[in-house]
Amino acid sequence: MSHAHGNLPEGALDIIAEEEALLARVQATLEAARHKAGRKTDTQGLVAQLQVLRDDVATAAVADLPHLFAQMNETRSLMERQEAARLPDPQAPYFAHLRLDGAGGPRDYLLGRTTFADVSAGVRVIDWRFAPVARVFYCYEEGDSYEEYFGERLAEGTVQTRRLVVIERGVLTRIISGTLVLERAADGAWHSVGLDVATLQSGGAGTAARPEFLGTGKGARRTEDAFGVTALLDPEQYEAVSTGPDQPLLVLGSAGSGKTTVALHRLAKIAFDDAQTYPQSRMKLIVPEEGLARLSRRLLAPLGLGGVAVQTRDSWLLATAKQAFDLPGIKLWHDTPPLVSRFKRHPALRRALAARVGVPKTAAGVTLERLRKRLADAYFDRRFLDTVVNAARGELPRTAIDEVMEHTRLQHSTPLDKELKDITDTDRLVTMDGKAIEADTPYAMAGTVDLDDLPILMFLKAQHTSLGLERMAHVVLDEAEDFSLFELFAVSRLLGKGKSCTLAGDEMQQTDAGFAGWPAVLNELNIRDAATCRLQVSYRCPQPVVELARQVLGTQAPEASAHTGRPGAPVGFHHFPDEAQAQLFIGEALRDLVSREPHASVGVIASSPESAEAVYRVVADLPWARRVSDGEFTFEPGVDITDVDSVKGLEFDYVIIPDATARAWPMDDESRRRLHVAITRTSHQLWVVSSGVRSHLIPGAAGAAAPR
Repeated sequence: MSHAHGNLPEGALDIIAEEEALLARVQATLEAARHKAGRKTDTQGLVAQLQVLRDDVATAAVADLPHLFAQMNETRSLMERQEAARLPDPQAPYFAHLRLDGAGGPRDYLLGRTTFADVSAGVRVIDWRFAPVARVFYCYEEGDSYEEYFGERLAEGTVQTRRLVVIERGVLTRIISGTLVLERAADGAWHSVGLDVATLQSGGAGTAARPEFLGTGKGARRTEDAFGVTALLDPEQYEAVSTGPDQPLLVLGSAGSGKTTVALHRLAKIAFDDAQTYPQSRMKLIVPEEGLARLSRRLLAPLGLGGVAVQTRDSWLLATAKQAFDLPGIKLWHDTPPLVSRFKRHPALRRALAARVGVPKTAAGVTLERLRKRLADAYFDRRFLDTVVNAARGELPRTAIDEVMEHTRLQHSTPLDKELKDITDTDRLVTMDGKAIEADTPYAMAGTVDLDDLPILMFLKAQHTSLGLERMAHVVLDEAEDFSLFELFAVSRLLGKGKSCTLAGDEMQQTDAGFAGWPAVLNELNIRDAATCRLQVSYRCPQPVVELARQVLGTQAPEASAHTGRPGAPVGFHHFPDEAQAQLFIGEALRDLVSREPHASVGVIASSPESAEAVYRVVADLPWARRVSDGEFTFEPGVDITDVDSVKGLEFDYVIIPDATARAWPMDDESRRRLHVAITRTSHQLWVVSSGVRSHLIPGAAGAAAPR
């Protein structure tokens, strides 16, 4: 059936005809291969055979076990070979088309998830993740000459065709060839999608804050003020900065409203107004993540605050605990299960533990080991844990009880080297790969302390005696909503008599469940007279991003909506049937953007490190792509591919959410806040890219059929 095609540029019909003919040839070839493969061993039969062997093992005599295990291994090998021989799905056999003109003439390669070839039919489907020839697709543009080693063979030629294609239910529905995007409508007619929809909008480079430039506001210069760094503050921000140094200040505001700007300017003003009372050596800035710590150090330098110590929450906790317990080293465990960590950071544990400790009668028992034992007694007390979970009112699942008890049991088990104390040859306690014998086993946890336990242990010690910490002249906590009550208790021991401090935060940006509220935060710091400033204007994000962020928060959004000063570029929504298609599309968009805007900063912010890694693999060979983990941002132009837990307090010219799926961002309050953080990192334009079933946190999402 023929259909009318509207607004198609010259050559588009030829491209459509070529791709549809290619798809038909691939599907016919797959159908023939499927008939031929039908005579092979049935995988379901192998599964049934394996189940019978497992049942036999359960009741077999010991002497028969080696034979049965050998049969099971052979059956598994057959199943694996069957899996390897699996044909591509004819409903969506591939998602990219690459034609190379080399020594043997033009050849078509189709990128998919399963390798399949029928050379006589000219069909070559390659695994986009592993096939060497796929590198040409990632690293070269249409018309480029390429030179790549495939194994030990050097291949040279020209990239004739390089297209992304979307095939849904066996039908070609979308073709992306450079800046040309063709889509098939429901009636079968093809049309061309506007360039503005398919590419990130130009003009974003330099809109995000840079390390050498700090200041968000109207830019109304106060010439009568000798303190020149306040030149870019708006009146609301200036008033907050001018709060007297002896008064605690709580700065609240939505993403991009200038909370960090106010906190750092206030720090500078205090230091310059009275350097004797507030020397930089006795000032401290504590932030949740390494990325924000790196940025803060570079932002402080132009303000003349190079002498102020900037620490992440974790590094500060460790250093403070070593002071409090006078120990050269604490054996930390860095892989605490997320649920255990969440339990230990929850406000309900702080209240329950305070009630359990009661009124101390003696200063004895404040060594680290004794306090560890007291804390373990609480973690082993099922009734106590039950009280905490009940008090959390649904923010902690009941499974946390068993998980905390098991984790504590492993940490308080006897270290393997003590169990094997009769072995006098220490070399025998080291494995062939050079690791300690307990490495990669549960014994590795024996005698360790979770980072989340450090402020709790300091809390327990402080019930009996002083922690002996050096008092600070002024302390700044940025992203203060991410500090647990135990951590805030430790911070309170840093504050001098006047409680001189600045807290900057936004409850809508908490990435952990269990924020206790700002009154509880101030109470934990023993502050009664804080000045509070709520910044009303969001300068970072354009209006479309602010609106989307508010919709994502849903009922959690504050009643008063943040004002934004500019309309800005629209949010781009792009949906694909398959994750690989989405990732390749992102790679295309990034190549195009970097070529047009080489000085732009781009953040690809995934829901998890694993998801970030999957996106990075698509562009790993390109010089502008950086896989950022542990907050190691360079703040240079280019593309930072990272996860949402690494970007609090940061901003980019462009942001792409690469995995807006129902699995990555489920319908719960924690996901709402985390997605809100990712969305609000952009100062120019945001793209939301999804595949499969789009996250229902995104407005308009309805199953897999989300708008592109």
